Amino acid sequence: MELIEAGYQASGTDGTASVGGGAVGRAGQRRLTLLGRLREDVQAVLDRDPSATSARDVALFATGLHAVWSYRRNHWLWEHGARRLATYLSQRTRRRLGVEIHPAATIGRRFVIDHGMGVVIGATAVIGDDVMLYQGVTLGMTGKHAGKRHPTLGNNVMVGARATILGDIRIGNGSKVGAGAVVLHDVPDDVTVAGVPASVVREHRCWEAGRPSLVPDVVAQADDENLRWSCSL
Repeated sequence: MELIEAGYQASGTDGTASVGGGAVGRAGQRRLTLLGRLREDVQAVLDRDPSATSARDVALFATGLHAVWSYRRNHWLWEHGARRLATYLSQRTRRRLGVEIHPAATIGRRFVIDHGMGVVIGATAVIGDDVMLYQGVTLGMTGKHAGKRHPTLGNNVMVGARATILGDIRIGNGSKVGAGAVVLHDVPDDVTVAGVPASVVREHRCWEAGRPSLVPDVVAQADDENLRWSCSL
């Protein structure tokens, strides 16, 4: 691996590099890109999971990471026409890891699934960069069977355990979905939503003197236990 990477660092503008006298072309560049993505996924887990102690342990034992890697392989197969094989392999991953990600879903970089068990991501779901899902999250549909029918998650979104997000809706950049929430409508950027059905319980941009300021339509519910918990996210 070190030899391969050294060869790429020496590559020229023509897209080739010399390693041991041989030319490394586009196939080698793709391999380097793959290695970079794998390392990036490992680092994302290390950055977000306080129980992760080493890159080696993450790569060997992190169920969520294995599910993400399986998805990336299956998505590549799907995009290159091997759709039955991609579907078959995704179902094997579901049985083995307890995570079901449709190979047609679109998922960005540094995607982290913590614990992983019970996560379901539908075929037309779109997930941005630096997103984190906890166990039991569902990105599903509401009965529509054509076109875009699953949610879109922006960048830097966090979705708590057992949250359910349904339909062709958007979760804005930097937003958080509380554990157990059921989200049926669009969520703006930089807020926390919680409850069934979910509503905004915290506006991340409205902090004063280090204390959260609740949005007006939920101030009356401030004695609700779920609301108090969500505001501590």
